[in-house]
Amino acid sequence: MIAIIVQTLLISVSVAMDAFAVSIGKGLTVSRVRPGDAVRSALWFGGAQALFLILGHYAASAFSAYVTAFDHWIIFGLLAFIGGNMVHEAYEEDAENAKETAQFDWKHMLPLAVACSIDAFAVGVSLAFMATSVPFAILCISVVTGLFSAAGLYIGRAFGAHWQKPAQIAGGVVLILIGVKVLLEHLGIIAF
Repeated sequence: MIAIIVQTLLISVSVAMDAFAVSIGKGLTVSRVRPGDAVRSALWFGGAQALFLILGHYAASAFSAYVTAFDHWIIFGLLAFIGGNMVHEAYEEDAENAKETAQFDWKHMLPLAVACSIDAFAVGVSLAFMATSVPFAILCISVVTGLFSAAGLYIGRAFGAHWQKPAQIAGGVVLILIGVKVLLEHLGIIAF
């Protein structure tokens, strides 16, 4: 049980890194972070993560009877792809984040929240095949994402872009390692 909770928390932190990085970018553009802006950012990013996780989980659940024989390969492939993509994007986002605006209305936040949550759909698919409490995972991932996005605003304002790239790379590496762990467990190579 503790291993499942730790794994869920690691996935939560890893999936939150895109929103965290974008929030740091937004924090760079403001002269002062207002509490209302932090709450709006947390709700947008956390809510979008929850929605995409639910959609991914239900899409996978509809087809789970057909894929149980190779579900560990699906989990591995999705998490490795998402993690690799996060690491790759960390090296290409400098110009994109330089154009970030400080506005927090729905026209600016909706596209950012959706873009940061596309990976959550694939994680939702993975959750359908993992030994975890799906409601707990969705709640945990969305709350952690919300907290990280609010913190990212303050960190971006205080420290600048120094932490943005390392956070995204670390999140990607953790997702890849969790995917490898799941694959090795299902193949009987390791047992946790």
